[in-house]
Amino acid sequence: MERSAFEKLEAALKNNDIDAFRSEFMDMHPYDQTQFFLKMDKDDRRELYHFLSPDEMSEIFQNIEVEEEDYQDILEEMNPKYAADMISSMYTDDAVDVLNELDKDHVASYLTIMDEEAADEIKELLHYEEYTAGSIMTTEFISIAANQTVRSAMYILKKEAPNAETIYYVYVVDDEKRLVGVISLRDLIISDDDTMISEIMYTRVMAVSAAEDQEQVAKKMKDYDFLAVPVVDFQRHLLGIITVDDIIDVLDEEASDDYSKLAGVSDVDTLDKNPFSAAKKRLPWLIVLLFLGMFTASLIGRFEETLSKVAILAVFIPLIGGMSGNTGTQALAVVVRGIATGDLERESKWKLLLRELGTGLITGTTCGIIVMLVVYLWQGEFFLGILVGISILASLIVATLAGALVPLLMHRLKIDPAVASGPFITTINDIISILIYFGIATAFMSKLT
Repeated sequence: MERSAFEKLEAALKNNDIDAFRSEFMDMHPYDQTQFFLKMDKDDRRELYHFLSPDEMSEIFQNIEVEEEDYQDILEEMNPKYAADMISSMYTDDAVDVLNELDKDHVASYLTIMDEEAADEIKELLHYEEYTAGSIMTTEFISIAANQTVRSAMYILKKEAPNAETIYYVYVVDDEKRLVGVISLRDLIISDDDTMISEIMYTRVMAVSAAEDQEQVAKKMKDYDFLAVPVVDFQRHLLGIITVDDIIDVLDEEASDDYSKLAGVSDVDTLDKNPFSAAKKRLPWLIVLLFLGMFTASLIGRFEETLSKVAILAVFIPLIGGMSGNTGTQALAVVVRGIATGDLERESKWKLLLRELGTGLITGTTCGIIVMLVVYLWQGEFFLGILVGISILASLIVATLAGALVPLLMHRLKIDPAVASGPFITTINDIISILIYFGIATAFMSKLT
């Protein structure tokens, strides 16, 4: 949003000039309206609620993305009836998303005072488990019957379009509200008015179950390039639809969740204002990694005799540990992404492991040769160079396999593979690489002294 527009709105708000404010504000794109709203302080927002109707405010509120406690704080700034009317004016799926962020007492309060019809629709969706198709679907869709003409279908479309979330697909249901077909807006427009819907509808409709995981729904919509997908129960009664804008939110949420786990934190998509809250999210993994690190230190202590005889070995511990951690994290990222996108479902797991073994062999050999030459030129110790080079080779092979194997095993056990976070794999590979390095060094101690 341009700074001049922001300043005009701010001035109109402070001067209590409702006409000037609405003239400027209502011409803005919804995204810019939302950005202006988020930049306002609490007092200015309270003034804004007098300038906009609940219905107008709902257009802004269903687009904002804030933390859980901020949703509740913003709603408490409003008059309770105003807030309830605003929520009831939102699309049902967006209203449910907002209410899911509130405590149960607030949810019950708003449902009690809002429009009864809207409250009933919202209650239906609130019953669905979070992160399922039912929890993100909307009930604002258009359905028609197979035994009517295109003319009558267009009449229904024009009548119900203002309240529908999307009109690009029109769903065909039978007398018992079971999904039997779908027709695109394009096909409706180009068909003759007297054509029966049953003659032009597509009967092989891809639908999802209300209990299906939202990530699987996102994958199907991506694979089939749908703008919307119908949600049905076990008898194929049409319950609602999921639109592409909701799927974009799901993809963003899932990607953020996976990145959080790979980074070793519980939730990285929110910027914590409170250091205690941030520390609470990061500490669990850090404590686990602390104990693993202490185990690594105790392993090095077991090879104290080897180190005391050949002190130069200590110089290369960070190099070998770092290289194995890096290559393990690379393999982990590839496999976790493949599992998330579904690409690995079409590929043999053994073929994947063989490919990663080959990758580890090539990268390990290349890095091993480079390190061997550098160590020889630097220290003038040919056998020391060979020892470090072989340790790099073995460590990179094992680390690459570990980075691929751990998420595959976790996926097989129905555990989110992203939990095999980068810091976790790095620490595990540190332990493995130290065992390899000092194991080889101890075995060939006579050549080093």
